[in-house]
Amino acid sequence: MLTSTLSRYFGLRFLSSVVGSFIGVVALAAMIDYVELMRRGADWPNATAWLLAKISMYRVPQLTERIMPFSVLVGAMSCYLTLSRRLELVVARAAGVSAWQFVAPAMIAAFLFGTVAVTLYNPVSATLHERSKRLEADMLGENLSTLQSNNSGFWVRQKSADGAAIINATSSREQGAKLGGVTIYTFDGDGHFYQRIEAKSASLEEGYWQLEDARVYAGSKPPEIDDSYRLSTNLTLEQVRESFATPETVPFWQLPSYIRLADRAGLMAAGYRLQYNQLLARPFLLAAMVLLAASVSLRFFRFGGVQKMVLSGISAGFLLFVLSKITEDMSKSELMSPVAAAWIPVLVGGLTGFVALLYQEDG
Repeated sequence: MLTSTLSRYFGLRFLSSVVGSFIGVVALAAMIDYVELMRRGADWPNATAWLLAKISMYRVPQLTERIMPFSVLVGAMSCYLTLSRRLELVVARAAGVSAWQFVAPAMIAAFLFGTVAVTLYNPVSATLHERSKRLEADMLGENLSTLQSNNSGFWVRQKSADGAAIINATSSREQGAKLGGVTIYTFDGDGHFYQRIEAKSASLEEGYWQLEDARVYAGSKPPEIDDSYRLSTNLTLEQVRESFATPETVPFWQLPSYIRLADRAGLMAAGYRLQYNQLLARPFLLAAMVLLAASVSLRFFRFGGVQKMVLSGISAGFLLFVLSKITEDMSKSELMSPVAAAWIPVLVGGLTGFVALLYQEDG
């Protein structure tokens, strides 16, 4: 009964500390993102303070998903340092409770927190992120040159009966089905440049792109302006998603169907596989963060060296973040399988914390 009561107590203390840390991270991310949008929106004629705040509010959940492991790391360190400063860990050890017994409830709580984040929080953040892109595209309207001058955007090459074409878009919505700020370079059957088309938006239909507010430049002729222009294509929605869609905007529950469709179309779908495996590994990554935090924050305050413990914990989290970025980039370059790229940081973080804690407790 004593162990069960202490487990619930430590688990609730850990959960409250992590939730407080996560709320603080959300507030900080929202403030930074809003200030950045205000700076970028100074040149956008249709931008208002409320509209920029709405776009930022929709983008923040996606931003906080990436830094969620560090919220757990900071929250766990704060929880254990507070328990140590109040001598509650000393009392627990005197009652015969080992470090593994009061670390286990936090690991279980972190795993459940990660499960909720993947199954509930991720679909909401993906939907809101897609909505923020839609609001930003609607706000920019025809003023897409601002984006085009600062960002090369998305590129894809297609072939059709009329010849080849290279498509560039500054923005993408609905997983690549709708594009904004479109520039198309067309070539004839012999590979010679034919014409350049600029359009406000493009929608993928069955066998063609539907361009709106298009300007067609061909040779030295004056540009032809068409309210609606069709460009034939042999691209399917699955192929377009591979080039224009960002896996972060796909909810967790829809990722398996996207991967199956890409496999059926003969595409690699490396981005979707990586995103899916990263989400599957996230609850285990949060549990590994608890082990890392416990290995650097269970030292008694009277022994000193608290600043070094905190610094070492933050450094370990930063190195783990660098490792995850390296494996992610290698997976996107097809130098590493998505499964290995997603699970290597989990194994490294978990084993490092486990070995360090084992050495401290059992010698």
